Amino acid sequence: MRLPNAEQARVDRAKVVDYLLSPVHVRGKAKAEFFLRFGFSADRWEEFAEALRVHAASNEVVNSRETGTGTSYAVESIMNVPDGRNPTIRAVWEIGPSTPVPRLISAYPTLRER
Repeated sequence: MRLPNAEQARVDRAKVVDYLLSPVHVRGKAKAEFFLRFGFSADRWEEFAEALRVHAASNEVVNSRETGTGTSYAVESIMNVPDGRNPTIRAVWEIGPSTPVPRLISAYPTLRER
């Protein structure tokens, strides 16, 4: 199964700049270290957001579950990155009860990439 409505997937600037690519965020800094190593940067956050959307639309959902705020979907596969090394990541998306648009919750390296 693919992520429902992946072509509409939303990646908020704050999620990328202030969390996933922030070397000072308490929970995000390890993720930032990982993604920055592959050529992403906060000043070109749209490039990272687009890579996440392509990842979501091009790969299968490996896990889904109901949460208190909707349904969460995990997509795990290689991700095209600026330096071409293309690591395997897991991106978690959520579709809430009021909208069919997937929203990025998090992204992180798989265990084999850490």
